[in-house]
Amino acid sequence: MSSQQPSASTKPASDDEDTPQQRRLERKRERAMAVQSQAEGERAADADPDTIQLEVFRYDPDVEAKQEPRFDEFTVPYERGMTVLDALIYARDQYDSSLTFRHSCRMAVCGSDGFFINGRQRLGCQTQVSGLDEPIRAEPLPHQSVIKDLVVDMDHFYERMEAVEPYFQPDDLPLGELEEQRQSPENREQIKMASRCIQCGCCTSSCNPAQTDDEYIGPAAIVKGYRFYMDEREGPDAQERRLDLLDKEHGVWQCHTQFSCTTVCPKDIPITEEIQVMKREAIKRNLKFW
Repeated sequence: MSSQQPSASTKPASDDEDTPQQRRLERKRERAMAVQSQAEGERAADADPDTIQLEVFRYDPDVEAKQEPRFDEFTVPYERGMTVLDALIYARDQYDSSLTFRHSCRMAVCGSDGFFINGRQRLGCQTQVSGLDEPIRAEPLPHQSVIKDLVVDMDHFYERMEAVEPYFQPDDLPLGELEEQRQSPENREQIKMASRCIQCGCCTSSCNPAQTDDEYIGPAAIVKGYRFYMDEREGPDAQERRLDLLDKEHGVWQCHTQFSCTTVCPKDIPITEEIQVMKREAIKRNLKFW
């Protein structure tokens, strides 16, 4: 009687053979290791230093002992997600109630908490302390008159903004009482970024020409002018008048194209690019072919 050899198809799997079940178990182990690694990373993040060192510019012209500018140091308990504004509020509430700075919405919408943080114009409520080197130094916006501590005089900045008449001026209104002043999606997209300006003053503070020329209206005002000039709902008369306000020596032509305004803008507005657009509009208006 001859013996029959088992075929390859019926040969039992050895212990070290890569079976579907083993592959599933291996994938399961890999997922478990990934979850464990993520958990360890989160624990390491939570184990960051318990405190941060904050240096704040101090100046009060009404108090004799504080008329000489200085920096005060504060040790602030660190919490995950803490912003520079959070740290300033803690220092004011826990250490020195006379510490003065502007803030409101805490959501990068009001634009009131523009500071000079670690050598750059930033919004306090938008700037995470975890992304900064210590000590974290908070100063008032440069090239502005300091009223007290981190509060600067913004009157000149607002005067520059008002110089471009930053409000909607249509030549004609809809005939119907309830008819909308319609705008195409394409035109809305064109002015969308410029519409994000929150008038924080960071761009103008960083602009060198704005510091040497008091008559220069500055990047924020030009962007505001761009926003309304490019709005299709304004008619030719309003556009012409607005371009007259921008097409001046102390208007768009004072821009040196340094991009510092674009770099510091907390709303990522392409400020320099939009200023160049207004320069081209001014040139096109003055071109004559004959």
